[in-house]
Amino acid sequence: MKAFITFLLQFGSLNQQQIDLIASKASELDLTTGSYFWEAGKMPKHIGFLVDGIIRVAYYDNKGEEITKYFFDENHLIKDWDNFEATFYLQAVTDCKFITFNKKDWKELSDTILDWDKMINKVMNKHHMEKMDKIGNMISQDATTRYLEFLENFPNMANRIPLSYIASYLGITQSSLSRIRKNIG
Repeated sequence: MKAFITFLLQFGSLNQQQIDLIASKASELDLTTGSYFWEAGKMPKHIGFLVDGIIRVAYYDNKGEEITKYFFDENHLIKDWDNFEATFYLQAVTDCKFITFNKKDWKELSDTILDWDKMINKVMNKHHMEKMDKIGNMISQDATTRYLEFLENFPNMANRIPLSYIASYLGITQSSLSRIRKNIG
């Protein structure tokens, strides 16, 4: 819980009573590798703050191939009830620890804590800008450049994510990724 409060305090101020209220509404959730935080086709049950681990956002394209769209690591708030696309799922790439809130408790925090929504909007805007920076101009780059940018943008994840997920994220085959890694070795 301390990690979540410390994270929130970067975006606004909270008094002890508000911190206690947040803590009273929070639950801890552990996910094992391969488990789903959100499943495609289902409404999310909770919002989560990723304390430890890596989550990937993935979907199946119209050919039935699994595509990794993005990765989240520690200190990331996963909240998107308003714009949830039921075709995506969020899966634990590593064992994960979350602080979670159900929809009712999250709404109570929003209704009770002055500037809660403003603080959360700042968090989500920061995450969105980071995501846009990381995705950047990947589309127009060659595969080697995309991989080098992946290493630069996700330095703490490269050795923790299976190569198949990285290749999918980069839009290349796993064998192409292996060749690239060997060449830059």
